[in-house]
Amino acid sequence: CTDRRLWKILWFAVGGTIALCSGLLTSVYLATLHENDLWFSNIKEVEREISFRTECGLYYSYYKQMLQAPTLEQGLHGLIYDNKTESMRTINLLERMNIYQEVFLSILYKVLPVQKYLEPVYFYIYTLFGLQAIYVTALYVTSWLLSGTWLSGLLAAFWYVTNRIDTTRVEFTIPLRENWALPFFAVQIAAITYFLRPNLQPLSERLTLLAVFVSTFLFSLTWQFNQFMMLLQALVLFVLDSLDMLPAVKVTWLYGIQITSLFLVCVLQFFNSMILGSLLISFNLSVLIARKLQKNLKTGSFFNRLGKLLLHLFLVLCLTLFLNNIIKKILNLKSDEHIFKFLKAKFGFGATRDFDANLYLCEEAFGLLPFNTFERLSGTLLFYAYVFVLSITVIAAIAVAFHNLSDSTDQQSMGKMGKCTIELKPETAYNLIHTILFGFLALSTMRMKYLWTSHMCVFASFGLCSPEIWELLLKLVHLYSPKRVSVVLVFHFTPVLLLFCSEFQFWPGMMDELSELREFYDPDTVELMNWIISNTPRNAVFAGSMQLLAGVKLCTGRTLTNHPHYEDKSLRERTKAVYQIYAKRSPEEVYALLRSFGTDYVILEDSICYERRHRRGCRLRDLLDIANGHVMDGPGENEPDLKPAGHPRFCEEIKRNLPPYMAHFTRVFQNKTFHVYKLTRNK
Repeated sequence: CTDRRLWKILWFAVGGTIALCSGLLTSVYLATLHENDLWFSNIKEVEREISFRTECGLYYSYYKQMLQAPTLEQGLHGLIYDNKTESMRTINLLERMNIYQEVFLSILYKVLPVQKYLEPVYFYIYTLFGLQAIYVTALYVTSWLLSGTWLSGLLAAFWYVTNRIDTTRVEFTIPLRENWALPFFAVQIAAITYFLRPNLQPLSERLTLLAVFVSTFLFSLTWQFNQFMMLLQALVLFVLDSLDMLPAVKVTWLYGIQITSLFLVCVLQFFNSMILGSLLISFNLSVLIARKLQKNLKTGSFFNRLGKLLLHLFLVLCLTLFLNNIIKKILNLKSDEHIFKFLKAKFGFGATRDFDANLYLCEEAFGLLPFNTFERLSGTLLFYAYVFVLSITVIAAIAVAFHNLSDSTDQQSMGKMGKCTIELKPETAYNLIHTILFGFLALSTMRMKYLWTSHMCVFASFGLCSPEIWELLLKLVHLYSPKRVSVVLVFHFTPVLLLFCSEFQFWPGMMDELSELREFYDPDTVELMNWIISNTPRNAVFAGSMQLLAGVKLCTGRTLTNHPHYEDKSLRERTKAVYQIYAKRSPEEVYALLRSFGTDYVILEDSICYERRHRRGCRLRDLLDIANGHVMDGPGENEPDLKPAGHPRFCEEIKRNLPPYMAHFTRVFQNKTFHVYKLTRNK
């Protein structure tokens, strides 16, 4: 017994050490790729900041702003009463955006004795790459908990790295909110996986609940889309609880943790109405209310229980919609309406001319998951392994669900229950439904694939290394025997074989990747930022595309008219008005719109004005034409009620220096990509 205990301790220590090493090596690998791709250590500060594209630059600018503030109090005051992110408006950035991580990191940088050795930008990016170490370690631990062997965790970590293109994009979108949030989400899934194990000691259960709460809170605090991810998680719990595959008490605890975490985040974000009006809070409250109304939900014959279940589902759905509508009416909440317009159009509930919805629909990231994703995942054998494990567990889950819905009130059915040979552990059932729902999300919206593919690594590796899955397979084909030694050999031999084969196949390519050196090169944008810094007043207001203005805010500190954080109705309306610079509007109309936001300079981009990246109907100028009721440019069909515009396209016509345009706009800067015009002041 002593030898066996020592062997278990040694085995656990080896597995834990490998978990930490896997996480750290992944972190170093991704950081090295980032350095090699941009030559980050050798480029100028302005080039480093420009490399934080689109909304990444906006988020990093607040970290920079906090570091430049003389005191912590002044820095926080500047964020709470910000008048530079949106001209002629004072907004509370801590309420509108999830930027507490930038606040915390800036404080940490000032407090820790690292300023002499580490530049602020390196402290920031190394923190994000460090979170990747936590992410991979959490995936490793989840697979280990499910399978019972750390070999599956090692296989999950290896698959995560070899499928890097589809599992993470942290090396080129460092400050994105998902890169902060997903490591905490992975920790939460690992903690829930352990929490759902039966027969936990009271102390272990309390500590695990604490881990679930902390990780859920941090996940909610760091990403504005947390409520939609956790709504899917709540649906997982609802399905499994309804089918009696999870302990009801534990499910209630998890519902409570979700609600509590969101309320705490709501308080920290100065009672952000979008959180209070989220579907997640309405759904969780509805489930708990419906439970009280239907106390005998899990009794009766099969058809009786099925009827009760359908009634329960209908009741929860109606209550959710009712509560959500009431809350939104009380709060007058319209911040998230663009999301529902997008979803309505995306899933074919009528075409729309709404500019915001079409802006999302035309972005590749919000389209369907491309088929070549599966080709890449199959090349590493991940997808084949995933489908194999998924098929077995789905069949087992259907069998267990059918058995649980059968009559369990009389002795005869209890006897039948005892004869059921197929079992599915609660933690396995949770991860199964989790991967299915997040798979549907990824298939419908490409940007969300990173939630699915990382969990795919966990689920596939667990299945190949789990005696539970191999026993299920043998039971399904009626070949199972408790004395079969071959089962033990298979689930230990499979991961080792896969790791060796994968190492020989992918190691040379990874080494080539690490040795390939590139350099950041965007001279036009660098020239633009340097010109703005040198030739415009510090309080100047700039208008332009959302993506470019985020860089202007970061590199120059100038005031913006609009920006990429699109979760506010008034900002969306303002962005549409500013984008009329690419529509067919008169110079007087464009001038009036820009001056209404206090604009001093407007930046026009040839890449938008003459866009070819998107197909006809999805170019920005086409979206504006459709929204304005104008006929689109170029050959092709137009809807019959669209009319020819009364004016030429503004971004093209202004370059001809005609008197009507020169009366309001003066060109002050030009290069191959950008044209900057100064707005004249009315006397």
